Amino acid sequence: MSRRCELTGKTALTGHKVSHSNRKTKRRFLPNLVNVTMISDALSQPVKLRISANALKTVDHRGGLDAFLLKAKDDELSERALEIKRQVKKKLATAS
Repeated sequence: MSRRCELTGKTALTGHKVSHSNRKTKRRFLPNLVNVTMISDALSQPVKLRISANALKTVDHRGGLDAFLLKAKDDELSERALEIKRQVKKKLATAS
């Protein structure tokens, strides 16, 4: 399982751990990933995703999973999230 957010594409970064004597050793900065189950309003079904805590706040701020997916860029989303986005678009197109 990769350490990558399925909604924002946030992934591990590299940098230096710097000691008091200013020695630098390689280290990794990992994203704060959490497993969540979100409800899609258009699909009326739960969706399990592995997203960062920052993405969870952003989804809440934008008004839910459907609104976030419709506004998100396709190159940032994972394959599962892209499939959910397609389903939501299809459902909303048939509803209107």
